[in-house]
Amino acid sequence: MDIILLGPPGAGKGTQAGRLEDEHGMIQLSTGDMLRAAVKAGTEVGLKAKALMEAGELVPDEVVSGIIGERLDELGPEQGVIFDGYPRTAAQATALDEILSARGRSLDHVIELVVDEDALVARITGRFTCGKCGEGYHDTFKQPAKEGICDVCGSSEFKRRPDDTEETVRTRMQEYRGKTAPILPIYETRGIVRKVDGMGSMAQVNDEIEAALAL
Repeated sequence: MDIILLGPPGAGKGTQAGRLEDEHGMIQLSTGDMLRAAVKAGTEVGLKAKALMEAGELVPDEVVSGIIGERLDELGPEQGVIFDGYPRTAAQATALDEILSARGRSLDHVIELVVDEDALVARITGRFTCGKCGEGYHDTFKQPAKEGICDVCGSSEFKRRPDDTEETVRTRMQEYRGKTAPILPIYETRGIVRKVDGMGSMAQVNDEIEAALAL
């Protein structure tokens, strides 16, 4: 099956996409990752994207569509995909329909991870990691067993991402709502949007997604 996974930064899309890849053999298609891969591979579309990015210009929809088409052509028809970060506009939604239709595919589900903004802010701004081994911790949900000492490697060095601030998170949420609002009604009219509570545990969210995909 082919699905779109929607949700703001920090909602857990990457984690859930990884589970779907493991459990269903699906492939996550992130436009950012595909652009970088196409540029590195030196494909025709990748070279166009490289020239635009080096000139400091935005990569237009037709180039992104070409990269998505190239990636889909590398997959077998039985291999399902998870679109992450695309589409973000009504025009891109139309383009995706055309890309899929040309390859005998169609969207089966649009899964939206619904989050509480204040809770998401608390979740993200409380994150920190061990500076040596990368083990993840949280101010509220997962403190080291011994204060100031990593449970895994014993290091006393910890770090936080500089963009994990309340202002940045709320800006991301505002951008997400602005980008997502135009496309949800398109898919809601088709009856393929499934809303999932993104504030549960990873296992709970995964269970809800699996239940939605079974409908």
